Amino acid sequence: MKTIMLVCAVGMSTSLLVTKMRKAAETKGVEADIFAISASEIETTLENKKIDVLLLAPQVKFMKSQFESKLAGKNIPIDAINMQYYGMMNGDKVFEQAINLIENK
Repeated sequence: MKTIMLVCAVGMSTSLLVTKMRKAAETKGVEADIFAISASEIETTLENKKIDVLLLAPQVKFMKSQFESKLAGKNIPIDAINMQYYGMMNGDKVFEQAINLIENK
């Protein structure tokens, strides 16, 4: 089971992308818990859930260094979602990005 957390400004704009990523995982036969939260929920979520990778929506990628400090010592990769994939809501490519980050940590 892979746990993929997407973070955006409010947690709403990524909901369609989450749906498409879930379909991509299902198609590839990968068990995955994929969900989106707002940037303000990150600390609580990290305390209560084991995360394999954290992906940042383009509107919050400027906060990457702030999130990296919260992830220090947790061995959780973090990256910004490719803006083109995000804009096109390309669930396959974003899922692939997440899996690559997990496998290469």
